[in-house]
Parts: sequence; structure tokens; C-alpha cells
Amino acid sequence: MRKKIIILLIFCLAQNVVSQGFEAKNITWSDLKDVRFKKRLNIDVGMFFLYPTFGPKVTALDGQEIMIKGYTIPIDTEGTFVVSQYPMAMCFFCGKAGPESMMQLNFNKKQRFKTDEIHSFKGKFRLNPDNVNELNYILEEAILIN
Repeated sequence: MRKKIIILLIFCLAQNVVSQGFEAKNITWSDLKDVRFKKRLNIDVGMFFLYPTFGPKVTALDGQEIMIKGYTIPIDTEGTFVVSQYPMAMCFFCGKAGPESMMQLNFNKKQRFKTDEIHSFKGKFRLNPDNVNELNYILEEAILIN
């Protein structure tokens, strides 16, 4: 019996050590404010866009598994969503906040959310400094947590 308990304890400890390496870092929207924007002309589309220069705090998150909570906002009828620090009436697209207050959600399978539902998402955080067809912050392989 004692041998079984020791084996069980070793197994539990090993599971704890393994799972710690794969835990997502829980971040807040204030963690994403380490960025500055400069308006530049995009020659391909003939329009001015805000291009980011990411600070060290945000750059350190690039490629990391993160978790963030916010408001879901649909972008199109195809099922493209973003998570925002603010509800739709105050979001970046409505002119009430900056681009750093939104994150593009890239899911492996199609999802559906109502506007302004509050959810937490987990995935691989990726910075986008120059593709004007995507947001500056992207959550790859996004998974709904709650």
C-alpha cells in the first residue's frame, strides 16, 4: 500500500511539473499598452494607416501562450471575431479607443458569439507590425476558456 501511495505522489508531482510548462500567461489589456503608433502611407492601398512600434513588454509576449478576457465583437458575417477591452460602442473601430485595445481571434474551427459577450480566450500571441489586413495583436489557435 505504501508503495502505491509513493508512486501516486511521484505521478502527481510529475504531472504538475509538466503542466506548468504549458500554462498560458494571464494578461490584461494594460499589458498591451506598451506600443506607439505612427501614421504612414500604405502605397499598396493608397491610404494612411497607424503602424505600431512595440515596446519591450509587448515584444516579450510575442509567441507566448496567453489568456485574455474581453468583449467579443463580430467583424463580418463569415464568423471573424475580435476580443476587445471595451464593448462595441467604445471600441477602436468606433473611434473611442486605440488599436491596442483589440485582438484578432484566429480559431481552428468556426465559432459563434454575440456582440459584447464577455469571454476569456487562450492561444498563441502574435504581433503584426505591418499587415494592414489584420489587427496588430493576433491570438492564433484561439480557444474559448469561458
